[in-house]
Amino acid sequence: MKSRTVQPLKRRGQMSRDAQRNRYSEKRIQAQNIVPSAKQKEQHGLWSRIFVQSDAQYFDYDLLLVIVFLMCFGLVMLYSTSAYSAQNDFDNDMYYFSKQTIIGLFSFVIMLFVSKIDYHFYGAFSFEIYIVAMIMMALVQTPLGVTIYGARRWIQLPGNLTLQPSEITKIAVILFISYELCRMKNKVTTRDGIVRIFAFGVVAAGGVMFLTDNLSTAIIVMAITCILFFVVHPKMKPFIMVISGGAVLVTVFVSILAVTATSGGNFRVRRILTWLDPENHSDTGGFQVMQGLYAIGSGGFFGKGLGNSTQKLGVIPEVQNDMILTIVCEELGVFGAIVILLLFGLMIYRLMFIARNAPDLYGSLVATGILAHIALQVILNIAVVTNLIPTTGITLPFISYGGTSILFLMAEMGIALGVSRKIKLQGGEKRER
Repeated sequence: MKSRTVQPLKRRGQMSRDAQRNRYSEKRIQAQNIVPSAKQKEQHGLWSRIFVQSDAQYFDYDLLLVIVFLMCFGLVMLYSTSAYSAQNDFDNDMYYFSKQTIIGLFSFVIMLFVSKIDYHFYGAFSFEIYIVAMIMMALVQTPLGVTIYGARRWIQLPGNLTLQPSEITKIAVILFISYELCRMKNKVTTRDGIVRIFAFGVVAAGGVMFLTDNLSTAIIVMAITCILFFVVHPKMKPFIMVISGGAVLVTVFVSILAVTATSGGNFRVRRILTWLDPENHSDTGGFQVMQGLYAIGSGGFFGKGLGNSTQKLGVIPEVQNDMILTIVCEELGVFGAIVILLLFGLMIYRLMFIARNAPDLYGSLVATGILAHIALQVILNIAVVTNLIPTTGITLPFISYGGTSILFLMAEMGIALGVSRKIKLQGGEKRER
C-alpha cells in the first residue's frame, strides 16, 4: 500500500488541549475537503461535528454482512462446543452460549454507534486513550486484579464481570500510532521519528507483557506497530533485513533450547519443549495439543456432524476458548475450516478496500491497523491449534468464547465502518485506487 501526500494532523503543541478537542474537525486532511467553514461552525454544534452525517456517501455493507455471519457461526459452534462442560459445571448447557449472546448483541449495538462517530475524533483523543489503556493494565496489579486459570490478566467489575485491559491496548495502539505517523509526516523516516514510534510501541507491548503477563498479546501489539510503520515507510529493504535476521536468531535459539533445555525451568521454556515434542511432554501441556490434533484428524473433510464431537466431552480442557477450532474441524471437517478461512479472508479484503479508499492517511492507517490485528490473531490461533508454533492462548476472533474480546473486536469493526462512511463515490461506483 503506497502512502499518499496529505496534509498532516495539527501538532499538539500548536494549540492547547481544550482548543484541540473543540476544533478537532479542523485537523481533517485537506484532500478530504470537509473542513467546516466558520458559518457551518455557527450552525452546527459539537455533536454534529463528532458524528458522521446521515448523508454519508458510502457504507460497507459487505463487511457488516461478514461480521454478522461470523458472529452467528461463532455462537452455533460455541453452543455445540461448550454445552457438555457447561452442563457439568453450571447445570446449564446454555451458560456460555447465553452470556456470549447477550454480550454479542450489546457489542453489535456498540459497533453501530461507533460507526456513526467521525473517526477523526479518535485522533484528537488518541494520546488520552493510550494513557487510559496503560492505567487500566496497571490496575491488574492492584487488588482489582483477578487471577483466572493461573494468569492475572483481568480486572474485576461489578456484577461478577471481568475486563481484560490488554484488549483496550490493541485499539489504543492502532489509533495513537496512526495519529503519530500522520503528525510526523516525512520525519517518520528519521532517527528521531523511528525512535519515537517504536518507543510508544515498546512501552505498550511492555505494559502488556509485564503488567498482565501476556506475551502473545504483547507480540500482537508490537507487530501492529511494525506493520503501521512499514506501510508509511518508503523502503522495503530494511524490513527484509530485520525479518531475515530475526528468523535466523529464533531458529538458532530454538535449536539450542531443544538440545540443552530440560523439562524444568520457566513455563514458556516448557511450552517450547512441548511444541517440539508434544508426545513426550503430555504431562506439561502436550496432552491438550495432541488431543486437538486428534480432533482435527478424526474429522476428515466433512466432519462427524454438528454436535458429534467426542474430544469436547471433557477431553480438551476449556475447549471453548483458544482451541475451539479443533472442534470445528472435528464436527465440520476441513470444509468447515475452509468456510471460516474464507469468511476471514473476505473480512480482510473489505478492510483492505476501506484502507485503500479512505479519504486521508489517518483513516487508511486506522483501517490497516485493524486489518493487521485480525489477520495476526487468526494466523496465530490457527498456527497454535495445528502445533506450528508453541501454545500462546490467542483466541479465534468472533468464534472463541470471551466477552471482552467480542466487545472490543466489535468496537474495532465500528471504527472501520466509520472510516468506510467517508469513502467518496465517483459516478455512482466505488472509487478504486
